Amino acid sequence: MIHIRLQNIIDARGITQKELSEITKLRPTTISELCNNIRTSINREHLEKVMVALGIKDIAEIIEYKEER
Repeated sequence: MIHIRLQNIIDARGITQKELSEITKLRPTTISELCNNIRTSINREHLEKVMVALGIKDIAEIIEYKEER
């Protein structure tokens, strides 16, 4: 299972989903769905905007694979 670690990252950086939404110009719903791993597909442009806004250079920092049990 693919897991987006966005909520962990923004918590560690001390920003809110709303602030990230404002920085990236993405809808708050989009950020919330990414943070809560609700999305079944990931828009590459959205992911890139989030990574640029957070200064993430390695995609493995934000996306991880977890084996289903």
